[in-house]
Amino acid sequence: MSPVYPFDDAETARVVVGDDGALVEWNGGARALLGWAPEEVVGGPAAVLLADGALPVPSAARWDGTVALRHREGHVVRVWLLAHHRAPRAGRAGHWLVVTPLTGTGPRAADDPLALPALAQSPCALAVYDDRLRLRLVNDAMQAAIGLPEERIRGLRLAEIGGRPQSDELEAHMADVLASGLAKDVQTYTRTGGEEYAHAWLARFAPVTDAAGRVVGVALSAHDFTENYLARERLQLVNEASVRIGSTLDVTRTAQELADVCVPALADFVSVDLIDPPDGTEPPARFVSPVPLRRAAHQSVNPGSPEAVAKPGEVQTYPPGSPQSDSLTAGRTIVATVPGGALDQWLAWDAARGARVREIGVHSVMSVPLRARGATLGVAVLTRFRRPDPFAQDDVLLAEEVTARAAVCVDNARRYSRERDTALALQRSLLPRTLPRTAAVDAASRYLPAARAGVGGDWFDVIPLSGTRVAMVVGDVVGHGIQASATMGRLRTAVRTLADIDLAPDELLTHLDDLVVRLSEEAGSEGSPGEVGATCLYAVYDPVTRRCTMARAGHPPPVVVAPGGPPRRVELPAGPPLGLGGLPFESAEVQLAEGSVLALYTDGLIESRSRDVDAGFRALCAALTGYADSLDETCDRVLHALLPPGGSADDVALLLARTRALPADHIATWDVPSDPALVARVRKQVAERLVAWRIDAVSFTAELVVSELVTNAIRYGSHPIRLRLIHDAATLICEVSDTSHTAPHLRRAKTWDEGGRGLLLVAQLTDRWGTRHTSEGKTIWAELGLLGED
Repeated sequence: MSPVYPFDDAETARVVVGDDGALVEWNGGARALLGWAPEEVVGGPAAVLLADGALPVPSAARWDGTVALRHREGHVVRVWLLAHHRAPRAGRAGHWLVVTPLTGTGPRAADDPLALPALAQSPCALAVYDDRLRLRLVNDAMQAAIGLPEERIRGLRLAEIGGRPQSDELEAHMADVLASGLAKDVQTYTRTGGEEYAHAWLARFAPVTDAAGRVVGVALSAHDFTENYLARERLQLVNEASVRIGSTLDVTRTAQELADVCVPALADFVSVDLIDPPDGTEPPARFVSPVPLRRAAHQSVNPGSPEAVAKPGEVQTYPPGSPQSDSLTAGRTIVATVPGGALDQWLAWDAARGARVREIGVHSVMSVPLRARGATLGVAVLTRFRRPDPFAQDDVLLAEEVTARAAVCVDNARRYSRERDTALALQRSLLPRTLPRTAAVDAASRYLPAARAGVGGDWFDVIPLSGTRVAMVVGDVVGHGIQASATMGRLRTAVRTLADIDLAPDELLTHLDDLVVRLSEEAGSEGSPGEVGATCLYAVYDPVTRRCTMARAGHPPPVVVAPGGPPRRVELPAGPPLGLGGLPFESAEVQLAEGSVLALYTDGLIESRSRDVDAGFRALCAALTGYADSLDETCDRVLHALLPPGGSADDVALLLARTRALPADHIATWDVPSDPALVARVRKQVAERLVAWRIDAVSFTAELVVSELVTNAIRYGSHPIRLRLIHDAATLICEVSDTSHTAPHLRRAKTWDEGGRGLLLVAQLTDRWGTRHTSEGKTIWAELGLLGED
């Protein structure tokens, strides 16, 4: 007798045959079948019991078939056998278990006492409908599910018994089975009359046939698989949450995605309130009531979320007894019920919420803290009023898992937002707040950070140079974030420093390339990820000659729009990006008509996933066609035309400059003789010119500066020597040029020195002065301010 099977097994003939063909076990049922005693056959070959002397050779782990066996008395017994192969285990060799039943093989008796009672008492809900789909028979389990006795509902249709839309659908499937004679399985989630809550049912419809094979009815068996259904729904919700929550690095959007996922799958109304700490601080580790929270998002099964008392963005203070405050102070999920539950006190305190809860019939509330990386970021409150079942423990586990995923996304978004705000503040501080007003160009600019990647390293600048010239620069540092902004600031400062010594555009880019190479080496030695790289376009425009000299380092070429003409690309040598080192840069010079608009930009303006660079360039030219007098309006039109509504994938810098030309009568030029005695005549000519320009109020200072610069050029420079005066609205510029490359330098003369005070005097009397090297030599220049002069 087996310890698992506590009954006598003599009603089954059971033997065990080893893999070697020897009989291992022989029970009493086998002796009753063939007459052999165990001691007569155990240990011997099983083949001797076969009438033909050959054992079957099964090809699988289970075999069945009819064989002829030899009885002890000599006659042949034909028996159906079922054999199972058992692999070796626990020290026992592999063997075959061979069985055959000795009872129950005849036809079932018409009055079998187990037949109808088994149907009636089966735990599976069973029902039989006739060929007109009228109920004929139900068992006890089906009566319990329906909630009505059989004698009350016999003769009704399924749709009449259930009375729900799902009942009509099931009856339609039943009609298909009756007509086709083919079984069908249908899943439905509904509440029957005998259930308090909805259950998931697997309805199996099978045709009922008579002796002639005609379909005379339909049998319905209903299997409750609610646990599996809910488990699958929970798994699907968790999977959906992992896909839908955190699609952007926006805190409010992430909170809204959490609410959207939970409604209606888990709750009928969900509100998400977040901690609102001061800028740059972390949420508190512990909470003490009352707790101020900012409503980030909410969602409802009802359009418009009429259940919401707070509006998105509104800060409310939650007192003790509220689900928000209690779950945050306790640091765990809290489930409460109303009415007559833990929330009654809070609802009595908050009259508006109390009235709303009673109006919509809220009966169960669950409050779940949003925690990520050891910090509590807020709380999600889930409410049920349409679904009749309260929150169960499985709902709590599911809500905690979903909110945990959402909390990580909220924390990522919060950290990203803080870093992005920091990088943006740094970027804004490093970019020019306003563009300088110059006599050379009118300028307007725009900078837009990337919509998703964040602040990058794009920059622009307008730098006044000597001789009323102006430098315009646009650059783009590889990467995004604070590191890119900091690198951009260093490069912009370097460009301004190099521009101040009046380097040619190609020379300036060469020095800037060396700087980027050094920055890359420093980043590598400090273990910083990646290398420093950048592109740059540098242009110098002279309003006197109307010539613009440009050079670029891997940067998109500029676009120029002549007055009344179409936009065209300025053909420049491409030049390598900054940071490669050792490769040359080339300059190109173009003549610009007065009023021409020069557009300098970064690649984020013309490049996108939806179009290639050529298409973006054509769109830029189209936007610049027929530009308005206002450069600011033109900037806005260009950005609106080229950038998608959600913003660019890369940051964008745009600089528009409209050229001016200095009138010829505002420029005076003299060739200076090499005789120092003739300096006085030069001073006189300067004074006469200042009177003609009506700025003779600065004649004394201008004559003194001219005298010093011309005298130095005669003494220390090389001929020819040329003096040039440039007068614009706010400045008088004195320039003395010669062919010597030796630059003067400022020094402080000692007490008894005869000279050395000239340049010091010039520096004291003028606003700015300096030296500009050219291919022919050098130019010493000085600027005198004219503000306030008539």
